[in-house]
Amino acid sequence: MRCFIGLGNPGLKYDSTRHNIGFMAIDQLSEDTSIALDQNKFKCHYGTGFFKGEKIMLVKPQTFMNLSGEGVRPLIDYYGIELEDIVVIYDDLDLPLGRIRLRQKGSGGGHNGIKSLNQHLSSEKYNRIRLGIDRPFQGMTVTAYVLGKFRKEDEQVLNKVLERSSEACQSFVSEEFLDVMNQYNGDVNA
Repeated sequence: MRCFIGLGNPGLKYDSTRHNIGFMAIDQLSEDTSIALDQNKFKCHYGTGFFKGEKIMLVKPQTFMNLSGEGVRPLIDYYGIELEDIVVIYDDLDLPLGRIRLRQKGSGGGHNGIKSLNQHLSSEKYNRIRLGIDRPFQGMTVTAYVLGKFRKEDEQVLNKVLERSSEACQSFVSEEFLDVMNQYNGDVNA
């Protein structure tokens, strides 16, 4: 079973913030695959269903971002999901808005959600889709920026990013991740 995990913070306060672009990507994938997130277990909101004849799972951990691994680890253990079948989708300050980077492994860098996953999974070897959100505006703290909402003028590019992320995930259902990387890495406006 392929498992797609979007990182974010739970609650209306954080809805549609830059740090929750992973949740937005899962919502887009849920809409595109008609798989509802209608289950709760192990501090995760998730859903399972069939797409392209394969069973898939969509997950939004309900811990705060820096504790993401606390819910994900018991959930994937319970369902017997292998690390190579996981894709984690999350925000990246080091990429401009509109850029998507797919990778098969890596450190957490400065991302606390990924650090938590690496710690709880005891591995850095799982697939990921990093969605660029750009650097903070001048005079703005990183925390205020990532917990801020996207600007009106960003909506068109944001929608393209979410569509592209969903398409990459849909491709991974039936293709190898390396092939998906080659096809979807890059700028959505290219």
